[in-house]
Amino acid sequence: MELSQYLSMFIDESKEHLQALNDNLMSLESSPEDISIVHNIFRSAHTLKGMSATMGFEDIAALTHEMENVLDLVRNSKLAMNPFIFDCIFKSLDSLESMVEDIIQGGTGKADVSSIVTALRSIVTGDYMTAQAPAAVAVKEAAKGIAVDEYQFSILQQSIESGFLVFYVEVNVRENCVLKAARAYMVFDALERLGEIVKATPSVEEIEQEKFDRSFSLYFISKVDQGTLEKEILNVSEIESAVIITVDTESLEELSRPKNEVEAATREIAAAVAAAIVPEAPAVAAPKVEAAVVAKPAAAGGAPVANRTIRVDIERLDALMNLFSELLIDRVRLEQLASEVKRSDLTETVEHMSRVSSDLQNIVLKLRMVPVDSVFNRFPRMIRDLAKSLDKKVDLIITGAETELDRTVIDEIGDPLVHLLRNAVDHGIEPITDRLAAGKSEHGTIQLRAFHSGNHVFIEIEEDGRGIYREKVLKTALKNGLVTAEQAAKLSDLEVYNLLFASGFSTADKISDISGRGVGLDVVKTKIQMLGGHVQVDSKPGFGSKFSVQLPLTLSIISAMLVRLGSEKYAIPLSSIVETASIQKAQIRNIHGNKMIDYRNSVIPLVSLSGLFNVPDFNEDLEEETEIVVVRKGDKQVALMVDEFIGQQEIVLKTLGKYLSGLFAISGATILGDGQVALIIDPNALIK
Repeated sequence: MELSQYLSMFIDESKEHLQALNDNLMSLESSPEDISIVHNIFRSAHTLKGMSATMGFEDIAALTHEMENVLDLVRNSKLAMNPFIFDCIFKSLDSLESMVEDIIQGGTGKADVSSIVTALRSIVTGDYMTAQAPAAVAVKEAAKGIAVDEYQFSILQQSIESGFLVFYVEVNVRENCVLKAARAYMVFDALERLGEIVKATPSVEEIEQEKFDRSFSLYFISKVDQGTLEKEILNVSEIESAVIITVDTESLEELSRPKNEVEAATREIAAAVAAAIVPEAPAVAAPKVEAAVVAKPAAAGGAPVANRTIRVDIERLDALMNLFSELLIDRVRLEQLASEVKRSDLTETVEHMSRVSSDLQNIVLKLRMVPVDSVFNRFPRMIRDLAKSLDKKVDLIITGAETELDRTVIDEIGDPLVHLLRNAVDHGIEPITDRLAAGKSEHGTIQLRAFHSGNHVFIEIEEDGRGIYREKVLKTALKNGLVTAEQAAKLSDLEVYNLLFASGFSTADKISDISGRGVGLDVVKTKIQMLGGHVQVDSKPGFGSKFSVQLPLTLSIISAMLVRLGSEKYAIPLSSIVETASIQKAQIRNIHGNKMIDYRNSVIPLVSLSGLFNVPDFNEDLEEETEIVVVRKGDKQVALMVDEFIGQQEIVLKTLGKYLSGLFAISGATILGDGQVALIIDPNALIK
């Protein structure tokens, strides 16, 4: 049987089943006793196994078969879910997604999943309990009397492999020391300026409460040498001695050497899970974490529901849109001819055609519309892993996932939203101790909302974290030369918060992979503006922040204001227009050689479009009164001088092709009813 014709269907359905598995597994993690969710997961895994076996992708089939064995025990109440089993199945899903992605790229879908298969089999046989116990608690005593779990072990191992130095440090406080906890804190403070503390014995809490005798031990990661480290520790008064030993790979292995194949496989799974959620720079370990996620539930049954739908290639929809665009142009032409001929029967026919084509336009646009759920559904798992890596508790609440956007916008909006959500978890939500100290719940909440408003879709990301502090933002802005001290004093809070979108701006004290390695939010803003949208932020210090993204419903057909400049016609997108007006020539000011006008208690620039585009047959100096269009980009406004307003019209956006690409302030063109070509003005480029 020739299977290549079914490959596209296999890929699409595999993605749906994998997403259903992820969604249901997240729900099960919140409600581990709910057997109905396990049944849903089992059905998705079983269907995926059958599809993979039929298509000849044996590695996918083999891994899903082992998952089935575990899930079968759980659904029959012979096995209870626990964190280790969840991590194993999540890791299995990651491997399945990688194999499907390999198939999409033209590969065979093969992968070495032996370690995961071994771990899953150990769960079925019960052997994992003996292997897991040392990993969940302190496994073995190191030669100097400090214990690490599997998670911390993997951090130390990765740090050595990345070229960092790992030290075992034992600090002794003088016998007559009165404030032992204060001296210990000073040692910790000195060390944290030089690197990262991975594990301390006794625990930090016990040391703070002086629940230790005279000594404490820790594992420390740094790039400074042993001598510098010893000097920093002994500089703290009332510290009697410090024993510092450099730990290499061989001595690290002695901490927890696996006893058998099952334990080795368990170690590999734990290390792999840790590697997936730990930044490349060493981080403070978080052995006890909890990441709860509330998301839109998966469809009943877990697997994609069979309904009256068909799959259509996006290229066919693009072709349909192009054909309809031509029809729209002809419709406008017919309307114009009917108004000139003035025959009642022709006018009635054209009006009926207009109504039908308007309905057809709505249907064509809806065919291209995709629920934002297709983007949102990958975020719960991402937030879970981030919260786990940062030792935070985070609830993600998604609303409006059924809101629809054009497919072209959906394809591009994912990355900016990922950046904003990672930023919310990393910078927005405080650590548990800080939240409790501020009188908040230990669970941080991130609201991800989508809703329609007019011809736009709004996506909001709101969290109840620490908020944005005006002083900290201004301090960084002044340091980077973005504003002067005089300007800073006049800025409103909203204007200060929007400085976060300046190029290269970052208030992070420490750069990490979590929220962009210090790249800043300017990348997010640029991407959203490319889609014809804009983003802004508002915040209440101490109570959280809200990022609001505004996007156009579609990029193919837009509402525009047609204007005339001399003998030429131009279109300005309505989404950028604030208002239209007429002004007297006497109202125009000249400030430092630039034309300005008074506009609603402010002064804004006045731009001559005829001069900008070198339009013939139009001399604005002869007119005593001129029409203006006020356009906006973010909080900046500009008035554009035009000759005449023609009216509002829905236009089809056409690209100018590669030979005319890069024209200043022109985003494309459209064909009008009279056959003329009107250039579409890009207000964003004008203001920039």
